[in-house]
Amino acid sequence: MYLLYLDDSGSIANLKENYFVLGGVCLSESSTRWLSYQLEALATQICPDNPRQIEFHASEIYGGRSHPWDRYKKREERIDIIKRVLCILKDAYQDIVIFACAIHKASYPQSDHVIMAFEDLSSRFDMYLQRISNEEAKQRGLIILDKSSHETNLQNVAAKFRREGNRWGNQLRNICEVPLFVDSSASRIIQLADHIAYAVFRRYNAGDLNYFNCIESRFDEHQGVMHGLVHLQAHTPTCTCPACLTRRLNQSNTITQH
Repeated sequence: MYLLYLDDSGSIANLKENYFVLGGVCLSESSTRWLSYQLEALATQICPDNPRQIEFHASEIYGGRSHPWDRYKKREERIDIIKRVLCILKDAYQDIVIFACAIHKASYPQSDHVIMAFEDLSSRFDMYLQRISNEEAKQRGLIILDKSSHETNLQNVAAKFRREGNRWGNQLRNICEVPLFVDSSASRIIQLADHIAYAVFRRYNAGDLNYFNCIESRFDEHQGVMHGLVHLQAHTPTCTCPACLTRRLNQSNTITQH
């Protein structure tokens, strides 16, 4: 079984923010122990006496206002901790890939951005499972999210997608259950998902590549297209972010071949 851990970044209600992001990490159940261990080891380096008090939340680390992050007086030190969390993925097994959906809120003023992002990522996860399956091993998946106010709504939406299909008419045949919601304090991998969503949010909302560059190579990619990252927007037709650019180049190559 494959697990997709997701968390969000950006506020739907905050008019000063242009983007909402849902993102996280996908891995086989056999890889969860390794990845959790790597994150726990980092927590132990930061707080050897009580690593369990360390909860990695990127925005809180960056802000440096709460314990234990308030003891890091220099912003550069706090940025380095966020990057150290993300860079754990550089040495991760190849079956660990990441997914994210960045939505330009003003482009879709009448849409529920949470449901929109979840629908997109659940569909991509389902297609990923289909792609890596074979006759001998049919892969199934489960989506795990941080507990939030979206819980009931997303469970209902996921159940509907499985029954009736999403807006593209596809049923989620490879996802075995409605989403599971967990407390982020109990899951190091949800904490990593928080950092991934934050990195993508900073890339699109502020043009800050500081964190995104740590993870860009880990997005699910197939035949030259970055399927693991989607940029939903209607204001920049010639966007050169890797999500938009690889799709545009693929479409151009397909037209040329025909």
